Amino acid sequence: MQDPKPRTWTEEDVYWRDNHRSRPYFDPTVTYDDYGPAYAYGVDSFGRHTGKQWENVEGDLSRDWEQFKGKSSLTWERAKHAVKDAWDRMTG
Repeated sequence: MQDPKPRTWTEEDVYWRDNHRSRPYFDPTVTYDDYGPAYAYGVDSFGRHTGKQWENVEGDLSRDWEQFKGKSSLTWERAKHAVKDAWDRMTG
């Protein structure tokens, strides 16, 4: 059996734009421009930490969020749910 084709950020961005409003952490006062970088960070981080568990990298991700977030207004405490959501989606 062949491994599934890795998803690109372009594909994931389409998915998250269409689905972010249905997530349990969604806040209607926050736009996709704020959530998008968190999803991108989850996808990127999963690729950089292949084979590692979320629990083992969350501290590093938390520390590096400020550098990665760009124009997102989300603090790590608000962004981490979207980051983990994207990470989890990449696992399966």
